[in-house]
Amino acid sequence: MSRVSKSLKNAKVGVFFFILSIFVQFFSRKIFLDNLGDEFIGLETTLRSILSFLNLAELGIGTAIGFTLYKPIFDKDYKEINKIIALLGVLYRKIGFVIFGVGFIISLFFPLIFDDTPFSLLLIYYVFYSLLISVLLSYFVNYHISLLGADQKGYIVQQYFQTFNIARVILQVIVALYLKSFYVYISLELVFSIVYSIVVRSKIKQEYPWLIINASQKTEIVKEYPEVIVKIKQVFFHKMSAFVKNGTDNLLIYALINLQSVAFFGNYQLIFLKLIGLVKMAFAGTGSAVGNLIAENDKKNIKKVLWELIAIQFFIAGFFSLVIYHTMDAFIMLWLGKKYILSQTILLLMIANFFMIQISSPIERFKNAYGLYSDTWAAITEAIINLIISFVFGSLYGISGIVLGTVVSMFLIVVLWKPYFLYKNGFKKSVFLYWKGLAPMLLVFVISTFFINFVKDYFYYDFENITLLKWVIYALQITIAVTIIYGTMLYLFVPGFKVFCLRVKALVINKLSK
Repeated sequence: MSRVSKSLKNAKVGVFFFILSIFVQFFSRKIFLDNLGDEFIGLETTLRSILSFLNLAELGIGTAIGFTLYKPIFDKDYKEINKIIALLGVLYRKIGFVIFGVGFIISLFFPLIFDDTPFSLLLIYYVFYSLLISVLLSYFVNYHISLLGADQKGYIVQQYFQTFNIARVILQVIVALYLKSFYVYISLELVFSIVYSIVVRSKIKQEYPWLIINASQKTEIVKEYPEVIVKIKQVFFHKMSAFVKNGTDNLLIYALINLQSVAFFGNYQLIFLKLIGLVKMAFAGTGSAVGNLIAENDKKNIKKVLWELIAIQFFIAGFFSLVIYHTMDAFIMLWLGKKYILSQTILLLMIANFFMIQISSPIERFKNAYGLYSDTWAAITEAIINLIISFVFGSLYGISGIVLGTVVSMFLIVVLWKPYFLYKNGFKKSVFLYWKGLAPMLLVFVISTFFINFVKDYFYYDFENITLLKWVIYALQITIAVTIIYGTMLYLFVPGFKVFCLRVKALVINKLSK
């Protein structure tokens, strides 16, 4: 199967299952809030954020190992692949014990951390340790998943993960509606994690019969891969920065505001995380595909693929940003109720964050494929900027101030610095070429925003008397307007997007002619 075919299969499977999970989770969110309460959902979200912090101990091992696997997979060097996966197992076991140890120590302070919550310490500990065990399974049982990702077979993981996830959420909905038991609700998370780990482990053995699942290598194997250890140390700082950027908002909201606000912010966060995840699924496999492309070292093809990916994700960034801006408030009101609507400032900041994540994704993908992680100072700086601005402005302006820290740090480091670092150390060219190519896209987005803002005034929209049918009609009108105006302008003025559109057209015609 070719690189493009694998990428398309990853995308199709990933998007299909992800859309199913989105429907299930949006449907379930309202039920969980109504039947389990804002504060319990806020508690669960806060505990998950603590576990995200513990996952920093992973040090980016999976990312570094994925980079190391590209070459032996391309060469079909099974002996080397087995050694690298064995190395992964040794490192993950060590990290698993560290995560459990640190988690245990942190849990000793729960009586102080959660002294003003209405829940018993027994429940808090049960939720935390159930979620912790679920996380640890990936370190001790199914770490082999990294091979599927590097081999562009992430769709296999998604098929099982999303199926189990959807089944779990449906059962949790039943529990919330009829039993209203916090303990049974969380127990389902643990049970499904265990079964999923066993099933995926079995599937990996079936997919790679030559893979040694329980490797006998000991700690000594680490000494054979000094370059991997260097990469891991570098990636750690980037992982730390990513956590500060994405994982501390809920903790700061709990610390500076209250537990209920975590749930309110979590509703918006769920929408953006699902959208980011959906786009990620659509591009599933392109990371390893880019890795293989870099291994081939075809510079002309590298440039072509880069700009096509940038153009596609720029369209996605602008499309969802504009549609969300014009439809979000009414959607939240219909979905959860008017009291859950947050301010326009918070919405705009979250949209800006989403937009920057999308337009910088191709740069991040190529940077990872080249193994460029040495800019550790940038990761540390991003984390410090984020924390300082979030804490200072969060104390003054609440949620909007906390999100502002994420937006500012991302703009300075991810949007401005990372393209420079990639062009200098990966492509060996001037970053001016990047900004020269990006400028027309930015201009198209700004002009399209004004046009769409003008056109939408002609659509019927009564926020106070909105119904689901009226919202759907309005959302469709906005979607069509954005697609026609923004899409057409990108097609006319951005070569990479035109190439992509023509490629899609050729694929559709080819499919229909068969």
